[in-house]
Amino acid sequence: MFEKLEVFKKRYDELNRQLYDPQIVNDQEKYTAIMKEQKNLLPIVEKYESYIKCKNNLEEAREILNEGGVDKDFRDMLENEVNESRERLEELSSELKILLLPKDPNDDRNVIIEIRGGAGGEEAALFSGVLYRMYSMYAEAKGFKVELLNASETELGGYKEISFMIKGDGAYSRFKYESGVHRVQRVPETEAQGRIHTSTVTVAVLPEAEDVEVDINPSDLQIDTFRASGAGGQHVNKTESAIRITHLPTGLVVECQDERSQYKNKDKAMKALKSKLLEAKMREQSDAVAQERKMQVGSGDRSERIRTYNYPQGRMTDHRIGLTLYRLEDILNGNIDEVIDALITADRTAKLQASIEKGNYDGN
Repeated sequence: MFEKLEVFKKRYDELNRQLYDPQIVNDQEKYTAIMKEQKNLLPIVEKYESYIKCKNNLEEAREILNEGGVDKDFRDMLENEVNESRERLEELSSELKILLLPKDPNDDRNVIIEIRGGAGGEEAALFSGVLYRMYSMYAEAKGFKVELLNASETELGGYKEISFMIKGDGAYSRFKYESGVHRVQRVPETEAQGRIHTSTVTVAVLPEAEDVEVDINPSDLQIDTFRASGAGGQHVNKTESAIRITHLPTGLVVECQDERSQYKNKDKAMKALKSKLLEAKMREQSDAVAQERKMQVGSGDRSERIRTYNYPQGRMTDHRIGLTLYRLEDILNGNIDEVIDALITADRTAKLQASIEKGNYDGN
């Protein structure tokens, strides 16, 4: 492991030197590529430098203790430093192993999220709107851009289904764990008796596909235009600008009616279709190794109940990792970093354990 870390450290230093080269500074494409590679290496290099510093402190303290001739108070202080440094070294070693795990190649991509009401009728549609608001607020807080693709509204302001793109570096890495069934327990706005109902909403998260990854034959597409639908009011188009694209070989259907321009809607719909085809391709690959996959975090199984939002208790529970938080209102206002960070940690820990079991790490 440490030989690999030394290679990364040398590469980072070399990249740092290149950033001061006038020829590279004047080549915007190369400069951007170097900046991106350096950014990816930075967390590993910083953690490795902390490890080296801690190791040197430990060795220095041990040398002084071995030399002898120190008074009792100083010896006690050195022994405490040795114990603390040893514990810290173990922590840093574990953190470095996690950082060296293979990175998900989709992590830096934009992401398309589709939310659909499940069991619960109008109440499920209303909660679809709550989740859309939660993800939008979180995305904006992280500096991402939210772009609506398609929405099917209900009379009470909910969504039978809504799809949107979140653009920004690392968007997929933050949202990819949201795929699955989200369950809500609350007294519905439509319920006069005050009884608690349970409804479900399905969330699908797709990395945006690049053109080179998905080859679509134009003859395989059926493209229809129609008027945008909605709950009424000024947002409903009176022209046939909405687009529906059907991929005939797979039967996949995407719609986009957010833009008033037919061309813009078609462009967005094609992006969504490519992402769906990429997801299907990724799912085939993951199914091939399903027997080896024990950790469900990040598996993206839409049929899996992943989370419960309980309004009477102000509680959110993520069932995959057993995380329960009693600050539901805060979470629904987009403050979900704690949840996502816990999912990332659980996923990385499971992958690290799998690597150790396969013998990829020797514990040194």
